[in-house]
Amino acid sequence: MPVTAFAQDEKSMQNGGDAPGAMKGLEFYYNDKMPEDIGREAARIALVLLKAKPAPSGEMPVIIENGFGGVIFHEACGHSLEATGVAKGMSVFAGRKGQQIASTKVTAIDDGTIANAWGSQNVDDEGNPQRKRVLIKDGILNEYMIDRLNGRRMKEAPSGSGRRESYKYEPTSRMSNTFIAPGTDKKEDMFKDVKFGLYCRKMGGGSVNPNTGEFNFGVKEAYLIEDGKITDPVQGATLIGSGSDILMNIDMVSDNLERAQGMCGSISGSIPTDVGQPCLRVSSITVGGTANE
Repeated sequence: MPVTAFAQDEKSMQNGGDAPGAMKGLEFYYNDKMPEDIGREAARIALVLLKAKPAPSGEMPVIIENGFGGVIFHEACGHSLEATGVAKGMSVFAGRKGQQIASTKVTAIDDGTIANAWGSQNVDDEGNPQRKRVLIKDGILNEYMIDRLNGRRMKEAPSGSGRRESYKYEPTSRMSNTFIAPGTDKKEDMFKDVKFGLYCRKMGGGSVNPNTGEFNFGVKEAYLIEDGKITDPVQGATLIGSGSDILMNIDMVSDNLERAQGMCGSISGSIPTDVGQPCLRVSSITVGGTANE
């Protein structure tokens, strides 16, 4: 149930939103997320944005919060690990199985078997049993997400990743519940040695070139990090870079994994998927801001 709240003062109007979900019935709103809590979170974000100042720009350390922060991995890296592009050599990660493509801190998983998760299935849309796929293990590319057709092209067995929106589409390799696994770092330690950086609490939408992994993502809720402390809220920040770079620049991964829900669009239509990660730190990334505009 998506909720959008609006807040207004004499200078501007801002909005915040929240949209949790699961593959279950109305008990979700009694056992997992109360409707009033969803509304309060949407209102909280809108009120924060009312007092936010323009975001800075430049290269800096960035700490990305758990949950929907995983949308960056989903878009900038996950799509590049689908056989849809890999089989045709149209992925930055094609032909790199067994090679290091990420920091040793990174283990990334696509798991379609998590009970009641937004992107889970019993079988994929080609009749193959769903399973847990360890895409990246300690920074090493371990496997791809593979459908039947592209599996034949790659001479590999399908991985249970053939998905589609409906019978109107041909299935192809798609993500299910994709997330970065918990690490051993503590969230509070990530901030201590950051002199100036950005803390991204809530990510927004963006655009990605799946062939290169180059991305541009808006940040919905962000704060400055100054001398190791979270300070002023800022608005108008964007994260700019490539999936291959951001994977290598992750230098801390905390233990507070959380997943969030979204809809993923591709050539086989729009399907429900989970994204997720623990809070993590990227040592350097380009931030586009509005402070100097």
